[in-house]
Amino acid sequence: MGLVLAAVSRYLARMGSMGVRIRIVGDREAVSPKLRNAWNEAESATAHNTKLTLSVAFNYGGRWDVVQACKSAMEAGVPPAELTEARLSEFMAMSYAPDPDLFIRTGGEVRISNFLLWQVAYTEFVFSDCLWPEFGEAQLDAAIESFRERDRRFGGVKEAPALAGV
Repeated sequence: MGLVLAAVSRYLARMGSMGVRIRIVGDREAVSPKLRNAWNEAESATAHNTKLTLSVAFNYGGRWDVVQACKSAMEAGVPPAELTEARLSEFMAMSYAPDPDLFIRTGGEVRISNFLLWQVAYTEFVFSDCLWPEFGEAQLDAAIESFRERDRRFGGVKEAPALAGV
């Protein structure tokens, strides 16, 4: 936890000055109050920034996210008859961000490991044997090209790739 605290304090001012908004996504109850306070401070200090949102997943899991969204909806008094996919999405930890169009998994793994389970319903996947530190511009270009070549379907409806024109 000390490493996380050091990173927050070291980079917060710099990212803030660059217009980066920081959002922490995950179960905050399982971390120390000191770390929770640092996260709250980082989010508050950068809440006005609009150039880029940096989402940091820490102690996050897709199953946790679905459960916490259901609990939050119930606490908000959402009647069962009004609980739709769209309504539940409002309570997901990353409700502020669009669902991903492309998910790149490095290191030879061919699973999503409990990450963004709700959000990846219509996401395209690219699996790479390349380890993350070596995953560079050439690998990213290849992943984007693979994405561009796909016919995206959302419940049977064909849609042009979101990165067309990049």
